[in-house]
Amino acid sequence: MFVYIVKTGDSLFGVSQKFNVPVDTLRLVNGLTATNIVRGQALLITSNVYTIQPGDSFWTISRAAHVSLDALLKANPGKDPENLQPGMKINLPANPTRPATHFSYSQLRTPQLDQAVISDNAPYLTYIGTFETHFNWNGDLSPLDDSAAILAAWRGRVTPIMTVTNLTASGFNAALVQHIVNTPDAQTALINNMINRAVSRGYGGINIDFEGVLASDRDAFTEFLRVLKARTQAAGLNLSIAVPAKSNDTVPWVRGYDYAAIGAIVDQFFIMAYDFHHAGSEPGPTAPLVDVQATVNYAARLMDRSKIIMGTPFYGYDWVIPYNSSVPGRAITSQAAINLAMSEQVPIHFSEPDQAAYFYYTDDSGRNHVVWFEDVRSLFAKSRIVVRSGLGGIGTWQINYAMPQYPWVFTHYFQIRKV
Repeated sequence: MFVYIVKTGDSLFGVSQKFNVPVDTLRLVNGLTATNIVRGQALLITSNVYTIQPGDSFWTISRAAHVSLDALLKANPGKDPENLQPGMKINLPANPTRPATHFSYSQLRTPQLDQAVISDNAPYLTYIGTFETHFNWNGDLSPLDDSAAILAAWRGRVTPIMTVTNLTASGFNAALVQHIVNTPDAQTALINNMINRAVSRGYGGINIDFEGVLASDRDAFTEFLRVLKARTQAAGLNLSIAVPAKSNDTVPWVRGYDYAAIGAIVDQFFIMAYDFHHAGSEPGPTAPLVDVQATVNYAARLMDRSKIIMGTPFYGYDWVIPYNSSVPGRAITSQAAINLAMSEQVPIHFSEPDQAAYFYYTDDSGRNHVVWFEDVRSLFAKSRIVVRSGLGGIGTWQINYAMPQYPWVFTHYFQIRKV
């Protein structure tokens, strides 16, 4: 397979003719409901045979196919790299794969929808975190209609994980965490309730997604996880955590997470390596490659790399420009962003340093916008970080937003673990 970047004058039918791939296949693989593709759009083409185009070289083809130049040359021993002619066909080799975990989340909606999305994605998942179970000041848990999701997960050989979060109607509540980790009775109640709920509902583990933990609660939060780990281990449950990304321990708002200590406790350490730019920030890439790599490097120095799950987003943001802090951006799924660019018929640009796509458009009210989002090229880049850094796997937020190309990209690099 390979990625083709749409050029001026291309049509979906024309691209299908160039590479002898049915239009319906191109639409299915790339999640397209329309055919009016735009310049700069990245199309994943799943054929293992590539038709030489004017200006191609073995090096450019190896980059588009995300395989090594040596592997491409070995797969085509009879082809002279110095004499490639348009229309000539060459073989694209399979990429060496390695075992890896894929941990994703699903925001539960209705039993039918939950069952469908988990069943559809089950071949490409190791763990699915059901989002979300809340807790209160006493350590009591909120109800969640999760039966269909749990059953669908086990049927698909995916381990369902109960995600417990401090998210409230007004956002993530740091004071709630502070109370729990510093109040023995409430902490004991919460841990008991989590263990009982996980066991009785048939979960395979617990995922702690406590966001905004204060620096002053760093040690107490770590001790909470240590106590919880003893209980999950005794109950035969997996324990994972979602943590914010950081590349050092000096930034106050992420000092509450002791990477080294937490990494020694939990089974999986899911780094939310996204939202470097977000709805409340100035426009920019959600998960710029340099920042993602920096946080991975930092975490890998402090813990067993096999525990690290590098989270990557299936979304981006749409901002009104010029940027005004009183007008926040809005989240947009990657596929919705592509559909928007096609609807507005505007070209898609790509930042090579960030490995992120973006475009500009004008809305019906005359306001100018910029949209930054992850595309299939971003997925390839993030997957390579996991491989080259020797991490335990890749994480995604969230499976309901899934980019249609992700199964092909992930299986290009990974043998998805089943536990």
